[in-house]
Amino acid sequence: MSRIVVTGGAGRLGRSLVAGLVDAGHRVVSFDRETSSAAELAGADQVAIDLLDAPATEQALRAQRADAVIHLAAIAVPFSAPEDVIIRTNTALALSVLGGAAASGIRSIVAASSPTVLGYNAPGGWLPDRLPLDEDTPPRPWNAYALSKLVIEQTIGMLQRQTGDDVRLAAFRPCYVIAPEEWRGAPTQQGHTVRERLDDPALSAPALFNYVDARDVAHFVDALLADIGGIPNAETFFVGADDALARRPLADLLPQFVPGSDELAAGLTGTLPAFSNAKARRLLDWAPRHSWRTELVDDDDAPIALSPSRRTEARKDVPV
Repeated sequence: MSRIVVTGGAGRLGRSLVAGLVDAGHRVVSFDRETSSAAELAGADQVAIDLLDAPATEQALRAQRADAVIHLAAIAVPFSAPEDVIIRTNTALALSVLGGAAASGIRSIVAASSPTVLGYNAPGGWLPDRLPLDEDTPPRPWNAYALSKLVIEQTIGMLQRQTGDDVRLAAFRPCYVIAPEEWRGAPTQQGHTVRERLDDPALSAPALFNYVDARDVAHFVDALLADIGGIPNAETFFVGADDALARRPLADLLPQFVPGSDELAAGLTGTLPAFSNAKARRLLDWAPRHSWRTELVDDDDAPIALSPSRRTEARKDVPV
């Protein structure tokens, strides 16, 4: 059992992460601007704190005597605030929390980044070198949110160069997070339901049809903390589902929304996603446990089931 501080623990992903870590047997403390009555936080301690106050943050982290910090707190949606506010806030939060954690003697430090660092949907056009996308795909952020997430990854690298291997660090890029209640019709982060995103490919296309169940992120973080001392330091991971949030193969869909991607997308047949989670599988023996094909609830409160042929297709197309 570890004592873990989660910043932004009262947020959409934070609530599921806290609940998952508590269920895994950890003692969890949520640091957020205000305490929350959310049921998912019932098993955790909560500290109300302004994480932009770096001295206060370091002091609070030192007082917790935690084994690990998971940093989620940020302005979480691109263009949800002025660009200068997003870059100042997210980068200052990263330096305050991550730097404060290292200074206070916490030995495992993990930060949430974003797939948007890769720069897809850039107004001037975007094409990767290959698909599926992975951690070796060069980042090319084109907005303040994506740039702030890349700075968070660079902050992890900076701290590794400062501390060597005395502190174990990592960053992860969770795909479009779907919280458990959203499978039953609650709005997702962009205001649409999961079903609406499936029915209208134009809604999921800006994220290249990526997604991940919030509970799988919690499982990933638990696996990462368990093995963080045995993998290369300051690694970055994509954390995504084994399939795409789409009813049709991405080989057909991506060329409609990403001009010039016909040849690149040709291999994304069946249920294959545009983002690879192979690195997390290889280094952490982690695999997602949830898919929209089994989690999405229909009007009769029954999960949408795959036909036997579709189940076989889904299994054979999972990347390893």
